[in-house]
Amino acid sequence: MVAGFGFLSLAVDIVSDGGSSLAGPLLGQLGASALVVGLVTGAGEAIGLGLRLATGPWADRTRRYWTFTVVGYALTVICIPLLALAPFVGGAGLAVASILIIGDRTGKAVRSPAKTVLLASAAGSVGRGRGFAVHKALDQTGSLLGPLVVAGVIALTTVLWPAFAVLAVPGALALALLAAIRMRVPDVSVYDTKLDRAVGAAADGSDPPPRLPPTFYPFAAAAFAANAGLVTYGVISFHVTKAGLVPLSAVPLVYAAAMAAGAIAALASGYVYDRKGTNVLLALPFLIALVPGLALSNQIVAVIVGVVAWGAASGIQESTVKAMVADLVPSARRATAYGIFAAFEGAGALVGGVLSGALYERLGVLILVVILLQACALVLLVLTVRKQRRRDLTAAE
Repeated sequence: MVAGFGFLSLAVDIVSDGGSSLAGPLLGQLGASALVVGLVTGAGEAIGLGLRLATGPWADRTRRYWTFTVVGYALTVICIPLLALAPFVGGAGLAVASILIIGDRTGKAVRSPAKTVLLASAAGSVGRGRGFAVHKALDQTGSLLGPLVVAGVIALTTVLWPAFAVLAVPGALALALLAAIRMRVPDVSVYDTKLDRAVGAAADGSDPPPRLPPTFYPFAAAAFAANAGLVTYGVISFHVTKAGLVPLSAVPLVYAAAMAAGAIAALASGYVYDRKGTNVLLALPFLIALVPGLALSNQIVAVIVGVVAWGAASGIQESTVKAMVADLVPSARRATAYGIFAAFEGAGALVGGVLSGALYERLGVLILVVILLQACALVLLVLTVRKQRRRDLTAAE
């Protein structure tokens, strides 16, 4: 089941990340400034994360986890290929592209809490750190292949729109795979551990517990601070093309390097998380603090190192961070928790997009702001880790 979701994410991420790798250059060609690129990509991430505040509790109330998952995936595989039409609608092209980019992120918001609940249940039998890591590694493989596909198409055609159009093929394959998984495992609660069932259900088996644990909120606040300091890839890709550091056809390859780093970081942090515990997450703020000074420099080697740090941070956020949320929260409240957690991340992503776009020309100020935000994130992560350790010791006694 974990592997099935992993291959599904691989196919969808060929579509989503193949398109995301070109979002900055596409918006730039349609007339957007650095601030507009940062605002659109930051708003997309904010909606993609913040909307889960509604979709997570909704999924928990209805228990229709598969429905949310299917609808969300369908939105992504429709919106990204339609970006091929944006250059052909005249002055409305920038607005159309912006709406479709945000539509892709909306699809992620619809599916993510429900899909993560399904995955958390399936991963419980193999270790959540490991299960989320394997899933994320396959997911990142798609994120690596997507940019390679669109880079090849651009190299052959020298224009952007066919690169978006070709992504309809893996999108169709993803929907077929999703249907097959849904038919094979209609109810993933069969994978829940005894502890999940004991803690996750209310006394009468009806409603989920009314509260999230107190350790959840400082962890969510740390995610806000971390995301607020993470420069969006839209701004990074805008920078490398504007500065002439790489040709347009190579921009997706830079993104592919980030996704490869993310896959490795997800696997490594997930295995360390299962074996050594939550301290592995303390590396995250340090990675994020490296990004602006490197990725927005005018030296290509520094940019690549910065992009690798950006990818590693993103990989940890999408795997081990989510594994810890699952371990912090009872199973019957996980979709709600993922929704609230994503709202914190989304607010941070919006702040990060606006900051990186607005301060693009004032790199020193941006670096200082990012360092301060990551210092806050580190303090909150330490607080969470200590509380969780005390809770685990109490439970063990």
